[in-house]
Amino acid sequence: MIYRGHSVESEDSVENSKNMNSYRYILEPYKGIATRHTCPACEQKKCFSRYIDTENTISFPNHVGRCDREEKCGYHFTPKQYFEENPDKRERISDYQPTISRNYTPVKEKEPSYIDPNLVASSLGHYHQNKLFQYLSSQLGEDESLQLMAKYKVGSAKHWEGATVFWQMDIAGRVRTGKVMLYDSETGKRVKYPYNHITWVHSLLKQAGYNLKQCFFGEHLLASQSNLPVAIVESEKTALISSFYMPQFQWIATGGKHGCFNDENLQILKGRKVILFPDLGAWDEWVLKADKMKILNIEVEVFDFLEKRATPEQRKEGYDIADFLLETKQPTAILQDMIKLNPALKILMEEFGLVLDNSSKNKVNPRKKTGFRL
Repeated sequence: MIYRGHSVESEDSVENSKNMNSYRYILEPYKGIATRHTCPACEQKKCFSRYIDTENTISFPNHVGRCDREEKCGYHFTPKQYFEENPDKRERISDYQPTISRNYTPVKEKEPSYIDPNLVASSLGHYHQNKLFQYLSSQLGEDESLQLMAKYKVGSAKHWEGATVFWQMDIAGRVRTGKVMLYDSETGKRVKYPYNHITWVHSLLKQAGYNLKQCFFGEHLLASQSNLPVAIVESEKTALISSFYMPQFQWIATGGKHGCFNDENLQILKGRKVILFPDLGAWDEWVLKADKMKILNIEVEVFDFLEKRATPEQRKEGYDIADFLLETKQPTAILQDMIKLNPALKILMEEFGLVLDNSSKNKVNPRKKTGFRL
């Protein structure tokens, strides 16, 4: 899922008028509580406005819209992003020629805003109070979990006691934002009751005019590990766990099933071998994402290991690849299926000497005290 605060003003949606109808694609006007829906990001009810086509030609999926909780959530998935991911939809309306006002000047897209790196550095500690770290340590070991936190630049926050910060650091090493989430230390599940515990650092900082453009979680690792094939999952936690069990691949996360699949974000994947790992229930949507990536000349496959092997109970629970790895501890079986899917991976692994090796390296001091106080 992608959280980009773009306006709907674009050359293909502007008409010659100064009222609501000056845009072809608008947020659904309020006509009672039935016109407000559950946000796909923060899962808050009755706070999500969907986009509609005023010409009634395009029916947008339910995730195309904006959350009214701008400070606490900030989710905004625009028609522009939808068309970037689904160019065939745009082709169907290519005959549409809007009349643009002579006074209309296209708005130049702003550069993304960034988080102070000192704030990021100050969050990289307090791990023994971090609920996600406690869970990972129980499953993978403390030293191994510390290595993962350091590698992916995962921090701690006090917005909620024991909360985790997943910093989104782009390939140039600049931090776009941080997603703050709270986990249960026993189950490793997100805390959703009595409300969904998720917020954003840029919202907590209340910086005026902050221009959010998300990137993949773990994207910064692509700069130094150019030889590894890239494995893409939805959840940040899944990327961490999968990286432990299968370090032959560089694992990054979209942050949601609709996240980071626009043309701009995908440019960094050109020239890399890419494998998508959809959660159970998201297969069809991620196949469409792969088709889009192939149009952009990205070498990509969709891994069907879970689709082929999942039990009814696992399907009901919406397993992802990390759930399977934690339950079965069988990374080799998954790896063999990946090579069957793309035999070239075996050659690549042999060439670079990529083998299963979870040995502990570069230990970090878990008791390091820092000053992060979001």
